[in-house]
Amino acid sequence: MIPVRLRSGEIFPQGLTMLRQMVLARGFPDILASDRLGLITEVFDSLETLDRLCLISGGHVRDLLGLLFDCLREQDPPFDRECVELVIRRQRDYRANAIDPHEWELIFQVVQQQRVRGDIEYYTLLRSLFVFEYRDHQGAWFAVNPVLAETEKFKSWLNDTHKQI
Repeated sequence: MIPVRLRSGEIFPQGLTMLRQMVLARGFPDILASDRLGLITEVFDSLETLDRLCLISGGHVRDLLGLLFDCLREQDPPFDRECVELVIRRQRDYRANAIDPHEWELIFQVVQQQRVRGDIEYYTLLRSLFVFEYRDHQGAWFAVNPVLAETEKFKSWLNDTHKQI
């Protein structure tokens, strides 16, 4: 995992930079890292589109590469925002369809507490990639898979939770 957000939810620039470089290194392995950023428009229509893909992966490298591969199946580079959003929606729906009501409740608990209680919950949520585990100077913390944060169910829960506060 390469964290792209901090515990607070803010973007972690160093992690985002690493993921950008990883994606661009796949396309331009013989180009110096310092020169790759100038080639973004060979692969994506904009830096923002690349960042969207990196952020929605949550820093999970295998998921990021899978999303990138799905983009390749849709069109030849440079990938436009519409292609990236289509791939993200498909991944969101695929992941969300596997979640039962009890697992949604566990996910909501993780979002509120940034931790997972118990071995069964830990393995259920992490193995299914419903939540991700990160580490920082304070220790381990957990967050919902960003693609699941874009489901209507999650948005509705978040909206209801904020109304209660």
